[in-house]
Amino acid sequence: MTTKYISALGLDVGSKRIGIAGCDRTGLIATGITTLERKSFEQDVVQIRNLVHEREVQVLVVGLPYSMDGSIGFQARHVQKFANRLAKALQLPIDYVDERLTSFQAEQLLIAENRSPSRNKGLIDRKAASLILQQWLDSKRAITHGSEIAIEY
Repeated sequence: MTTKYISALGLDVGSKRIGIAGCDRTGLIATGITTLERKSFEQDVVQIRNLVHEREVQVLVVGLPYSMDGSIGFQARHVQKFANRLAKALQLPIDYVDERLTSFQAEQLLIAENRSPSRNKGLIDRKAASLILQQWLDSKRAITHGSEIAIEY
């Protein structure tokens, strides 16, 4: 079997910023890339498209902020609407990941590094995006029983 390498972009979509993470070509490790300050949908698409081309992205992985009871609330529907428009504009498939606690986890990581969460909002978004993408990568690896990720799109 030939192993295909994966290039995914993890997105933590907020109303003011979008945290963006990428993964190494083996699909093992997610790392934060950048945080976009949101301006307009068109400008968001242009900036993300540049990353997609530069990194040869094959799939968008978007954190979906479910409500604590597991339902899809207002914010999650807003994220889905944006993500679906983005995926269509970029002609890429999209996968959603439950991101309920990723921003909290990202804040805790900053506190552990003796950094102020209130002064590092962009970094929190980037770390949250990497947690979202890492969760997705780990779930794909579990499905393929520990072998390198071979994903067809």
